[in-house]
Amino acid sequence: MAQHERWILHVDMDCFFAAVEQRDNPELRGKPVIVGGLSGRGVVSTASYEARKYGVHSAMPMAVARRKCPDGIFMQGNYPQYGAVSAQIFEILSHFSPLIEPLSIDEGFLDLTGMERFTKGRLRDYGLKLKQTILAETGLVASVGIAPNKFLAKLGSDLEKPDGLVIIRPENIERILWPLPISRIWGVGRKTEERLAAFGYRHIGDIAKKDIDTLQKQVGGRLANHLMELAHGRDDRPVEPLREVQSIGKENTFEEDLKSRPEAEKHLLSLAAQVGWRLRRGGKNAHTVQIKIRLSDFSTYTRQKTLTEAVCYDEDIYREAKNLFDAFAIPAGSGIRLLGVSCSGFDGPSEISLFNGEEKRKKESLYSAIDKIKAKFGEGKIGHLGESRVFDSLK
Repeated sequence: MAQHERWILHVDMDCFFAAVEQRDNPELRGKPVIVGGLSGRGVVSTASYEARKYGVHSAMPMAVARRKCPDGIFMQGNYPQYGAVSAQIFEILSHFSPLIEPLSIDEGFLDLTGMERFTKGRLRDYGLKLKQTILAETGLVASVGIAPNKFLAKLGSDLEKPDGLVIIRPENIERILWPLPISRIWGVGRKTEERLAAFGYRHIGDIAKKDIDTLQKQVGGRLANHLMELAHGRDDRPVEPLREVQSIGKENTFEEDLKSRPEAEKHLLSLAAQVGWRLRRGGKNAHTVQIKIRLSDFSTYTRQKTLTEAVCYDEDIYREAKNLFDAFAIPAGSGIRLLGVSCSGFDGPSEISLFNGEEKRKKESLYSAIDKIKAKFGEGKIGHLGESRVFDSLK
């Protein structure tokens, strides 16, 4: 293996939440376990392979999962336990590479570039040792992909699940990549897949063999360049061990569609309070406020505003979120299935200005007291700050 040859490893735990439940509860082994929200509007977080045989998969509405797998074992999930097991897994990964980028609670990238002394050029043995260590120390099965870049490594970890180990080398990229459906390209969702299919693109190779000028005319320059790079297996994104959180948000899917604006505004208020609490707890101020709206027909919209002065207080976040919501025209007869509020464009803690300084000090004092109560007793111990009595105390 050449000294500077780039190798990235992607590790993905198989059916993580369901696998932890089956490990910890022997009576669940071999049975269809489905973890997720149990309410009428809940969705599947993870389904065991026994449940997947019935067509159940992650992000599926729980109501659909129950119809497909009526004999399944449906569980809310023990998320503190999943977090503890995840920490154990990432501790194991730290012994296999100094550069680790967590993607989620159950998957991540490891940069193996320059580690010839440890891998000894035997990438398959190194990947197998990682899988065996995870199994021995946690009792859980992982799939691994190893390739020259992140796109191919993540693709490889998914090709032979469960318990997979796939290495994609430069000389076999075309053989492995080109026969795959275009949905395997990172960033190609259902709508993009349908759009590409209308032009006759069904496999990754169909895109790779097309001239870039034609592709740009069909789908636009930015998307065309993205598709062409990945279709040829090119991806220069680095493994980023300490990625900064880019946004802080909260969203709710409702048991029943919201039918009125006042009802929706009440929920926006609650979401703004939760986002504000998280911002202040993280010592952040945000310049951009965004709302997310999903209607009854699952059509989803986002609206955002970038502010000159950064915000972290519930009332300020709510004011901007409400203004965005007021400007959104809800189609007649449509209800709201989901609402979300998020903030991004972070600054650090702000200084109190000489102008309006007294008002800011009053806000700081009030929210400091509220945050202390939340920190001690939980978010639910303080009502939504929208209840105007609290806001009025600032006047």
